[in-house]
Amino acid sequence: MPYITQESRDNLVTAQNGGDLNYQISMLCAAYIAEHGLRYHNISDIVGALEGAKQEFFRKVVNPYEEIKENENGGVYFDI
Repeated sequence: MPYITQESRDNLVTAQNGGDLNYQISMLCAAYIAEHGLRYHNISDIVGALEGAKQEFFRKVVNPYEEIKENENGGVYFDI
């Protein structure tokens, strides 16, 4: 849960750190539930959207970054 100070919450425009980002994401999820109701289907929508966003982030950002670093510094695992 994103436990940041009330002052930080009130002044938050862009995320300055992981806690801020967590808070913003949590507020989006809470707003979705407030708009559509606390039902299994809506919870499932949120979990699916979060998982999809995570997977896309890994595909587009994390994996390419890791490839660059492996090429720069060498791999950990040997070819199997």
